Amino acid sequence: MSGVWVFKNGVVRLVENIGDCRKTLVHIPSEEIITSYGVLERKLLSLGWERYYHGDPELLQFHKRSTIHLISLPKDFNKFKSMHMYDIVVKNRNEFEVRDVLQSQ
Repeated sequence: MSGVWVFKNGVVRLVENIGDCRKTLVHIPSEEIITSYGVLERKLLSLGWERYYHGDPELLQFHKRSTIHLISLPKDFNKFKSMHMYDIVVKNRNEFEVRDVLQSQ
């Protein structure tokens, strides 16, 4: 059993044979693809998230004051993986989604 687990509309399912595919994080209201931490930080700050500086220095972290939620990301955007994207989606419902981007060969 090989493929990719896809989380959509609160349901997780296995999609097989998707070819050469990568994930991207999209801000739903603006349809903007998150291409850097600068873009992501602006979106998160507008949603009430704050930078959190008291954790691991190897991580970029955000905390939402009214919750216990903490978003922890690798400092290097090239190490920003789908698991980090889904963490952002779960903690910001209706604001972000993860989409497949097919690679040309």
